[in-house]
Amino acid sequence: MKSGSKRTVVVGMSGGVDSSVTAALLKEQGYQVIGVTMKTYDFDEVGGNVANETSCCGLGAMNDARLVAASLGIPHYVVDFRETFNREVIGNFVREYLDGRTPNPCVICNRDVKWGELLRKAEALGADYIATGHYARLRFDEMLRRYVISTAVNELKDQSYALWAVSQEALRKTLFPLGGLYKKEVRELAHKYGLRTAAKEESYEICFVADDKYDRFLKEQVPELEGRVHGGPLVLEGEVVGTHRGYPFYTIGQRKGLGAFGKPVYVTGIERETNTVRIGEGKELLRRTLIARDCNMVGRQGLEDGMAVQAKVRYKDDATEARVYREGESGFRVEFVEPKRAITPGQSVVLYDGKDVIAGGIIDRVLS
Repeated sequence: MKSGSKRTVVVGMSGGVDSSVTAALLKEQGYQVIGVTMKTYDFDEVGGNVANETSCCGLGAMNDARLVAASLGIPHYVVDFRETFNREVIGNFVREYLDGRTPNPCVICNRDVKWGELLRKAEALGADYIATGHYARLRFDEMLRRYVISTAVNELKDQSYALWAVSQEALRKTLFPLGGLYKKEVRELAHKYGLRTAAKEESYEICFVADDKYDRFLKEQVPELEGRVHGGPLVLEGEVVGTHRGYPFYTIGQRKGLGAFGKPVYVTGIERETNTVRIGEGKELLRRTLIARDCNMVGRQGLEDGMAVQAKVRYKDDATEARVYREGESGFRVEFVEPKRAITPGQSVVLYDGKDVIAGGIIDRVLS
């Protein structure tokens, strides 16, 4: 913190109600607020919604952010992070699907863009902190000497799952003003401050796949892909029962688009090497053990073998009881007390101690 001056915070303003209220709250609390909107991709390059740019990188969203900043009397800048976003987020997204995995791009974006490029931009502007509209809580634990992320008061909106990869150094310079608020309260505050985004609807798709059609996006990003993978074997109970559209266009637990087999079937396995998609009944999706890689410690210095935790394997998952064991230099093994449904390589597994995030990693393999 700068001695003898107001604390300065850069707020990542997406043009939505959450980031707008974040900026307003911090200004009211006495911070010197700078609004920054990140340009991360071009619609004509990602496709799917070219004529209706409503997501965080659309012209409408950028204009909303600019007008909110003007109404609050704070400076506003648009910064170009397209190169980093394309390399780290979109590149990872495509590579993971080509490896037969299902990625979570929000985790990578948080780590490499919001708490990478944006934090560096904030430091260049002389700011002490960055702030976002994420629903999560953050505190410094004196005993652990670490910054600990906790679930939001509003559990239905909690976003702690997607924040596990943010480093301690980045968390030291982070504020989450909405962690103690419910969405209704945020809307009420937006009306109180007279913000143009008060009634703005939320977008739930991945920002750069605005039409929510991953197959379309992958085909456009890798033009030769469909011809390369179309027509591989679809296997049920060890027998080839048909062909599929290509392994990158499926995800574990998927039910739609598999055909009729007289009973509900789901994708239970994806094999990149043989372009095979395995299907089976719902009971075949139940697994107890996974291996994770690229671990980042949040609420602990390290993991103890056999430590009791609660773990989530997807954003909308319920955290359930498990034991965790170290696996190699930067990995860990999670053994659930009760089987989990559709544990998916490429997604994140996040370990909790009650409401506190202990650590997280990328699911690499499912063992049993």
